[in-house]
Amino acid sequence: MKLVSWNVNGIRSVLQKGFLEFLRDENPDLFAVQEIKATAEQVELDLGEYYIIWNPAERKGYAGTAIFTKVKPINQFKGMGILDSKLKDEYGDASKEGRVITLEYDNFYLVNVYTPNSKSDLSRLKFRYAVWDPSFLVYLKDLEKHKPVIFCGDMNVAHKEIDLARPNENRNNAGFTDEEREGFDKLLKSGFIDTFRYFNNEGGNYTWWSNFFKAREKNIGWRIDYFGVSNTLEKALLSADIKNLVMGSDHCPITLEINLDKNLWL
Repeated sequence: MKLVSWNVNGIRSVLQKGFLEFLRDENPDLFAVQEIKATAEQVELDLGEYYIIWNPAERKGYAGTAIFTKVKPINQFKGMGILDSKLKDEYGDASKEGRVITLEYDNFYLVNVYTPNSKSDLSRLKFRYAVWDPSFLVYLKDLEKHKPVIFCGDMNVAHKEIDLARPNENRNNAGFTDEEREGFDKLLKSGFIDTFRYFNNEGGNYTWWSNFFKAREKNIGWRIDYFGVSNTLEKALLSADIKNLVMGSDHCPITLEINLDKNLWL
């Protein structure tokens, strides 16, 4: 299977900037998008063979996720179930921000996530560290009790110094705080693989760039978008890539190719 994930920074905007051409060229089996900033009713979108699952935020023009899939899932879930009741802070109810979609298939779960940003003044860092990250990990591990898990999306954290162009200048800035990095550490140590790093240990590979100071042109970026898989899927991994030449958003798409024949891990 071929999977693609992309924070599109507005589905209506990216549709005017080559999104459909990219979709046709890549022809993935599953395409997860984040920060759609729209409801299904606001978007004219006919993707033919793709089944579309929407999870918009209640707040208009904000956050939200969607998945386009060629294979209709057995089940679909929005949010993190019973954990949603915890996801509240002074900024509101994060469970109503359309941040998580889960699809269940015969051999695996796919989880599409748009992790809350800690904000430039770090005012949402405490929520992120103490509530969101632990809840998301519990959610993934609960799913994993039944089937292997693939998660993808904008995790809003550069895990290690290699994952951003200027680590010293950004230490303790949102996306590169010790707390956020620790949250991602715990996720990997609990039994998940960062698939891009599984295949590639080189620097200079980023998925997001600031809109200022020609950051993308100079490749002054951050790697904050990920495909992660359960350790049991290691033998199934075929490739993971960053499509950094694809424009249309301040993020670029990422891809994963995986052999989901369950005989590989059972």
